[in-house]
Amino acid sequence: MGLADSLSAFFEFEENDTDLRTEVLAGVTTFLTMSYIVVVNPSILTDQPYIEGVDGIALQGYSAGQVEGMLAIVTIIAAATATLVMAFYANRPFGQAPGLGLNAFFAFTVVGALGIPWQTALAAVFVEGLLFIVLTAVGAREYVIKLFPEPVKFAVGTGIGLFLALIGLQAMNLVVPDPATYVTLGPVASDPVAIVSVVGLLLTFVLYAAGVRGSIIVGILLTSVVGWGLTAAGVFASDAGLVTETTPVTYDISPLAGAFVSGFGNVEAFTFALVVFTFFFVDFFDTAGTLTGVSQIAGFLDEEGNLPEIDRPLMADAVGTTVGSMLGTSTVTTYIESASGVEEGGRTGMTALVVAVLFLLSLALVPLAAAIPQYASHIALVVIGVVMMQNVVDIDWDDITQTVPAGMTVLVMPFTFSIAYGIAAGIISYPLVKLGAGEARDVSVGQWLLAGAFVVYFVVRTSGVLTA
Repeated sequence: MGLADSLSAFFEFEENDTDLRTEVLAGVTTFLTMSYIVVVNPSILTDQPYIEGVDGIALQGYSAGQVEGMLAIVTIIAAATATLVMAFYANRPFGQAPGLGLNAFFAFTVVGALGIPWQTALAAVFVEGLLFIVLTAVGAREYVIKLFPEPVKFAVGTGIGLFLALIGLQAMNLVVPDPATYVTLGPVASDPVAIVSVVGLLLTFVLYAAGVRGSIIVGILLTSVVGWGLTAAGVFASDAGLVTETTPVTYDISPLAGAFVSGFGNVEAFTFALVVFTFFFVDFFDTAGTLTGVSQIAGFLDEEGNLPEIDRPLMADAVGTTVGSMLGTSTVTTYIESASGVEEGGRTGMTALVVAVLFLLSLALVPLAAAIPQYASHIALVVIGVVMMQNVVDIDWDDITQTVPAGMTVLVMPFTFSIAYGIAAGIISYPLVKLGAGEARDVSVGQWLLAGAFVVYFVVRTSGVLTA
């Protein structure tokens, strides 16, 4: 039996109606769309421009650039480790890496606003990871996810689609901040990044509509080539944002690895518990939402909107978080960008294996991800975001008890920039509208308790307790 046949048998290509070429193509697509984290994660964890005197993760005797280089290596190793578990243990096409939002909370709130040493923040992430491993092993995480109301499960995909599209449009400078309207159209006709992004996006849509295999990859690569080419030809200045800068790489990560151990020596029980609680909640429901939304696209969900054997990808997430904290980075989570690979046909752990291998290869290529400008890779997010909106047809919009929680999930997710907040809004509103409609009997005790837990979470998260 050859290698291709062995991979086919192990990952069950025939049962999942896929083949090696499709899986590899899907893995490359997912990697290209999420590889930006190799550059972005170190930047967030080491730099806090809004908090004077706070430098995030800093090491005495090392420059900020050297620390960023270490964190780039740590990010790659953590992503590869978690995604390999996803590939071989869960056999699902999901990529994993340190999560955006969670790294910002780590740096800006925990280390910055609260003044907690970064080593202690890593200790909190480590505790969170261990809790996840235990809860996943006993089936508690799977049980909680099954409590999600049906309209919330079916709305998650559309909410994530809008969230993806917003992230992509921002990276492409097509959507920019505005003091009066919060967001507005960017300088499409004058900003080099916006100009090249529009051309690349429209080209990708054309290729996608034409049914070209690998259209998203082709669009990303062509957009990158155009950006680099126009810069090299002198059409746009080198600082116009069309090309990326190489992240300095320091392969010795020993100053970061294991730093979480010393963090337990600076623990203030109440604050530490709140930090662990927040990391736990956000990661739990971000991962649950991502798995549900991406699985909806892939056709993995059963008739009740549940993902069979969800405990396996959840365990991959838990292991990734634990290993990541030990190496020196914030919480690892399942990436919504996995939707891009799923849309390209990825259905098995082979897709995740390709993602993991490409992360590891990027170690030698210093790193490979840095060659793809963020505006180019994020074209995939807009394309997939648009495609994911078709999931909205699964919702029974004629039933107000379905409309309200589904609508809240879809709306809150992109407007708060959080998958977890969107899910929370849907879960809290579901039992209330059921009660108002005289259908309280349809709501289980577990769903009431879950809604109550989210209310407590919002109180803790927004009352100032974590910033006092």
